[in-house]
Amino acid sequence: MYTLYGIKNCDTIKKTRSWLNEHHVIYRFHDYQVDGLTPGALQNFIACLGWTPLLNTRGTTWRRLSETERAEIRDAASAHSLMLQKPAIIKRPILESSNGVLLLGFNIEQYRHFLKHS
Repeated sequence: MYTLYGIKNCDTIKKTRSWLNEHHVIYRFHDYQVDGLTPGALQNFIACLGWTPLLNTRGTTWRRLSETERAEIRDAASAHSLMLQKPAIIKRPILESSNGVLLLGFNIEQYRHFLKHS
């Protein structure tokens, strides 16, 4: 069983869910806006994936931040705080295998490899 983390109205999440469904992958969808995000889960994401890859600096949530807010993001702790306050700023999707291995983003070849080896 896999867990897919994201926000349901995200286009990339929609593509990912569609692909997983077409390939009969059993997964649970965890929507940050509905299900929330615990500090511990986010800390695990940061420990496994790094805070810089997780921080979506190309999205609207980042662009809406003031220059001062952006400048305050200097390390894992400040990124953690921001991502807890604004989970839409987390790059999506994150796919987690039953043994806790994480994959960030959606790339069909990476998904095929990940599903085959996890």
